[in-house]
Amino acid sequence: MKRGVTIGQAAEFVGVTVKAVRHYHKLGLLPEPQRDSSGYRRYGSGDLLRLVQIRTLAAAGVSLAEIGPLLDADTTRFAATLADVERQLTERIADLTARRDTLHRLADGDRTLLPDRAVALLKRMRGLGFPAEEVAATREAWVLARALVPDGFDDYLTHFEYAVSDPHLLELTRRAAEAATWEPGDPRIDELATAVADHYLADPALLSTVTGLRARNQAATRYRLIAHHGEQPTPAAARLTALFETRLRSAGVVIP
Repeated sequence: MKRGVTIGQAAEFVGVTVKAVRHYHKLGLLPEPQRDSSGYRRYGSGDLLRLVQIRTLAAAGVSLAEIGPLLDADTTRFAATLADVERQLTERIADLTARRDTLHRLADGDRTLLPDRAVALLKRMRGLGFPAEEVAATREAWVLARALVPDGFDDYLTHFEYAVSDPHLLELTRRAAEAATWEPGDPRIDELATAVADHYLADPALLSTVTGLRARNQAATRYRLIAHHGEQPTPAAARLTALFETRLRSAGVVIP
């Protein structure tokens, strides 16, 4: 009576392929059993146990190069190796989870490059009636800000949340949007620039929305890239900005 099973049966019983069994032989993970009188290799219970151990360790993330020594290791070394494999798997899981989250965020253009808090603020801007062009320009500026001045971005969002909670500032912002269509010599621009600057100067927390990012960054070039990102402003808008910044500078506010 023939003892043991054929390679095909062994592979089927353990849940691997015949090709895998032969590969294990080639790597020296599984000794090749002796052939019977018919020329077939017969796999006994010990061989099947070894196959189960190889398959289980491989499925757990242990490389084939590590499995051989691991099967012959003592308890201490076996436990240490498994702990290392667990650490590697944890890192891989974290990386794959981050990739999955990025894929989910791709469904929302804002969420691809900005944190949820910034996305919520952009949505709030839309709800407050900010023009779509301004919201889009703000989004792009924030993407730059997060990349160029990452250590100050969260604080900047805090300042911005404060700013959009100020009804008077929102009204001034709406007037500034209208002013972009005025003639650059319109005297109302001077009045508006003074009104906006005075409002900022009267509230240190609000003024920090202007200085927050630049105060954390010694490279003024980075701030200018952020602050002046977007389409070329109209002559009236450019004059309004220049007058506003001049008023702040005259009050001692440092603007690069």
